[in-house]
Amino acid sequence: MSPLCVARAQGLFNLVGGGRPLLHLRSFEWVFGPETEHWLQRTSAGLLPTSGWALLGTPAVPGGTAQARRTGVGTAVTLPAVDLVHVPRGRIRPTCLLDAAMQAEWLAAWGRCGRLSGHHGKER
Repeated sequence: MSPLCVARAQGLFNLVGGGRPLLHLRSFEWVFGPETEHWLQRTSAGLLPTSGWALLGTPAVPGGTAQARRTGVGTAVTLPAVDLVHVPRGRIRPTCLLDAAMQAEWLAAWGRCGRLSGHHGKER
């Protein structure tokens, strides 16, 4: 899979999945548990579609996918880090580990789609 395809797929995932608490908080809480601090949930729900929009708009130009990789990998590292800290503490439900597993898949996808070339500085 090309970096552009990974960027756009992850972008769609973040846009749709991240926006769900904004559109229908009750259905989100049904899966991931009730939230006591809705402002925090809504803040996260606003940032994920923003990331998704940026990834969906990845230009097919030199350097475009490198920026998308930074955004995609950064998002896919941050979200499970929160899950892996707060699930064991009992602050969030274990179902949040489903998201951590999905984020691990995005990291794997970015890893499989090529790295920066050592001598040309371009992505494969």
